[in-house]
This record gives sequence, C-alpha cells and structure tokens, in this order.
Amino acid sequence: MSVSMLSRSSIKSFFSEVGDITLFAKRFFREHFVPPYEFKELIRQCYNIGNRSLLLVMVTGFILGLVFTLQSRPTLEQFGAESWIPSMISISIIREIGPVIIALISAGRIGSGIGAELGSMRVTEQIDAMEVSGTNPFKYLVVTRIVASTLMLPLLIIVGDSISLVGSAMVENLKSDVSYILYFNKVFNAIEFGDIIPAAIKSFFFGFAIGLVGCYKGYNCAKGTVGVGEASNAAVVYTSMLIFVIDFIAVFVTDIIFDI
Repeated sequence: MSVSMLSRSSIKSFFSEVGDITLFAKRFFREHFVPPYEFKELIRQCYNIGNRSLLLVMVTGFILGLVFTLQSRPTLEQFGAESWIPSMISISIIREIGPVIIALISAGRIGSGIGAELGSMRVTEQIDAMEVSGTNPFKYLVVTRIVASTLMLPLLIIVGDSISLVGSAMVENLKSDVSYILYFNKVFNAIEFGDIIPAAIKSFFFGFAIGLVGCYKGYNCAKGTVGVGEASNAAVVYTSMLIFVIDFIAVFVTDIIFDI
C-alpha cells in the first residue's frame, strides 16, 4: 500500500513539475517580446555561455572524433570498407552523435551554472530585492540566459563537430596515410543538406531546453544552501532527460518528412 501511495505521489509530482515548467516557458515567451530589452545583459550572457564553454566543447569533440574512428576502423577493415570511414564518421557525428554529446556536456556546464547562479541569488534574496526596487528580474535574469543558451549552443555544436572531424582525419592520416584533403573531400561529398538542417534545428531546441530548465530550477530554488545544490543537480538531470526526448522527437519527425 505504501509503495502504491509513493508511486502515485511520484507521478503527481512529475506532472506537477512538467506543468510548472510549461507555465515558466509560457511566461518566458510573454516577457521576451515585451520591451525593454536587455541587450547588454544578453551579450554578456552569450559571452559567458559561449566563450567559457568553448574549450570544453573543443576537447570533447576532438576526443569524440579520435575514439569513434579508432573504434569503427577494426570492424570496417574486416569487410574491406576502410574507404567508407570518412563518410560514415561525418554523417554519424553531424546528424546525431555530435549534437547529443555536446548538448549533454553543455547541460552539465551551462545548466548547472545557471541553476547554481540563480539559486544563490534567490537564497540571498537578491531576486526579491530586484522585485522590490521595481526591476523585472525575470526579464533581466531569465530571458537573457535562455535566449543566450538558445543562440550559443548551435555555434558550440558546429565547433564541436568540426573539431571531431579534424580528430577523425588525424587518425586516418596516421593509420592509413590518408591525406587531410582527400579525407575532407570524401566528407563533403557524403554530407547533404538533409543531414545538416535537422541537426541545426534540433540544436536550437537543445539550447532552449538547457536554458529553460536551468533558469526554472534556479529561479524557483528552495531556501537554504542545500536548495542551491539541489537546483544545480536537478537542472543537469532534467535537462539531460529532456535532450533525449527532444532528440527522439526530432529524429521521428525528420524520418517522416524525408520519407514523404
């Protein structure tokens, strides 16, 4: 009986959380189009989110390209299909692996940072002070961060994918003496707009999800220092789950569109 009650409570809590995040997103869209616009703060947040995550994304992308190529090569060698490595690696990274892995890495870096920052401001009553002074903290703190993460994540994914292909080309150059020019000629011959466009579109949704959940958890943080840690941790967990859901929906819709 207690297990059943606990299950019902968990389900109720889950749907309540989903409803609260939906209302939070609705408020974002309502506030986003109403002046005044915080362009200066938006640029600062773009710098914080983009520039400070760049090195992490580049290292992740480079290692991803190295490992993926090293793991794929032995299997393809058994079938004499080494010439397919540039095409397979490039399509796999650009369409699926690159955006998802980099989005998950960014969720840990960006989502937790936003959740901890806004949570600290809520705990120390800085947000309350802004409301009392007549400033709109939601527009200044939340809208700018969500827009910045939505704009910056596609750029980070482009950089990460590019570095991944460089890492893959390096492995091919060392293992099979394939020149970089030949490698990237095969890459560009294999890639089509149907590979790039869906990945680019869903990367905007990944960025929006990271900013939205991070801001929601931080802005509605519980009182106390424990609440800041919980908000930061929950932002990463929720965002990671949401990224997989968005990716599934994007792949499903893309498959239907291109089949038609």
